[in-house]
Amino acid sequence: MPLSTHVLDLARGAPAAELAISLYRINGDDRALVANALTDADGRVAAPFGGDLESGTYELVFHAGAYFAHHDVPSFYTDMPVQFRVSDASARYHVPLLLSPWGYSTYRGS
Repeated sequence: MPLSTHVLDLARGAPAAELAISLYRINGDDRALVANALTDADGRVAAPFGGDLESGTYELVFHAGAYFAHHDVPSFYTDMPVQFRVSDASARYHVPLLLSPWGYSTYRGS
């Protein structure tokens, strides 16, 4: 699986289950939807996400506003965009997200 993600809800101290995520390919000013997914009970995308990625710039959009609204938690953020670059199309990319209603953090995972 070339792209994976894992989302933890720091406010609840649990995986962010049923969080909607969109993957876009960015090319200059163009933004093309590649895939949509929901996280599983462990906060992960269970199926291969995005298929084979080509070199280029991508954006994961974590739809946190709807997720927090579902849990009756007020949130400052509606969407949490994370842009990243695929430089080696044969490599595996893991983009984890730590989220809360008031902030988020991400890094390149292994």
